Amino acid sequence: MKPLFVLICVFAVFLIGTRLFKHNFDYKLSGRMALVAMLLFTSLGHFLYTKGMSMMLPDFIPFRIELIYLTGIIEIVAAVGVFIPSLRITTGILLMVFFVLVLPANIYAAIKQLNYETATFDGKGISYLWFRIPFQILLILWTYFFVIK
Repeated sequence: MKPLFVLICVFAVFLIGTRLFKHNFDYKLSGRMALVAMLLFTSLGHFLYTKGMSMMLPDFIPFRIELIYLTGIIEIVAAVGVFIPSLRITTGILLMVFFVLVLPANIYAAIKQLNYETATFDGKGISYLWFRIPFQILLILWTYFFVIK
């Protein structure tokens, strides 16, 4: 829920800002800035809640802690790549793939009722997927319309 809040709030702030300073709404810039802010925000979780996030992965996956750090770094690199014109489309496509690939971990965590912030099993459970799956779809569409298109 917090990443959605960041995404929408930053988008609104930049829409207003571009209207005030450029005298028109710059939807592309606002959408990119919102996505970058959300990516940087979520990347923090990979470093602040590493233990809990590693619990989102099944035990058979090796190097879970390292994988969490790697995905956090991927989010930071993607945030930069969104603003490099020659890398923008490639970054957007890879981000869309990334959003698809992380969904199983979110599903696994919901089934296990994991609260990754506390590294305990008292999370929201399956009901969380009613938010998470549409949010992943929104992120894929957002990336397509504001980064690739």
